[in-house]
Amino acid sequence: MNRRDFVAGTASTGVALTLLPPELAGLEREKGPGGLERRTLGKTGARLSVVGFGGIVVSQATPAEAARRVGEAIDAGVNYFDVAPSYGDAEDKLGPALEPHRKGVFLACKTTQRTRDAASAELESSLRKLRTDHFDLYQHHAVTKRSEVETILGPGGAMEAFEAARKAGKVRFVGFSAHSAEAALALMQGYAFDTLLFPFNFATWHAGSFGPQVLARARELGMGILCLKAMAKGPWPEGAERRYAKCWYEPLDQPEQAALGLRFTLSLPVTAAIPPGDEQLFRMALSLAARFEPLSAQEAEAVRAMGLAAAPLFRFPSASA
Repeated sequence: MNRRDFVAGTASTGVALTLLPPELAGLEREKGPGGLERRTLGKTGARLSVVGFGGIVVSQATPAEAARRVGEAIDAGVNYFDVAPSYGDAEDKLGPALEPHRKGVFLACKTTQRTRDAASAELESSLRKLRTDHFDLYQHHAVTKRSEVETILGPGGAMEAFEAARKAGKVRFVGFSAHSAEAALALMQGYAFDTLLFPFNFATWHAGSFGPQVLARARELGMGILCLKAMAKGPWPEGAERRYAKCWYEPLDQPEQAALGLRFTLSLPVTAAIPPGDEQLFRMALSLAARFEPLSAQEAEAVRAMGLAAAPLFRFPSASA
């Protein structure tokens, strides 16, 4: 399977940023609506807000609440939305709320189905629920094991459904999210994906040795790099009150620490980060990102110390890969 011909980008209408640190010099960056920075997504030609809207933010919401949350995000400059069937009723709620804004946003969806027929059926279901005729990005979701990679890329695998959907105009770009570095590296070795969505987090990076090898390979390939878990602190401590029902991990919920976590991720040569699915944490991330500045050397060292003292959600090598 060969890499698709990438679409040429349109001219920027934002204000270009200057004095870029070397880590960000390979990205085109601009101020978008609401002051939220936008960055190029690999070779796709798309420019995305540095904070994306995870569909889980509207799961369990009323239609009015979902419409309000989506509208507030767009007013703040968000143009990147990501959802998956595994996020409860998020697709059902996001579809109607996003419909009036669909032409102006970049919509990504995912599937955990690993075979052609199952992935194709789930894609059609997601298109109906999201009230759209295509996804800007469709992704293999939460790939962890090498055996999953073999199924996805093998005969009758989900990659065949992705290819057919792209040929039919139902998908513009194809990518994956992964929960192990081994799976991410194997996917990049096996197919020329447009994007990846991966946990680039201060604790997993420093204490788990998890992330640098994936980022380096994705950059070599010119992929669009999207991020998860920027505001993750670590696993919930045993016996701790789980204060956020939509977070399976303990998030950074104090503004100062959350800012450092988000700034660590956005100081990497990446395009965007998707914050936790809790509504209040998402709003915090929007506020913090609107004031984003890359970490200074002194701040980077402080984040390194904070990361080395943390319990990472993921490690390399992975025992589950």
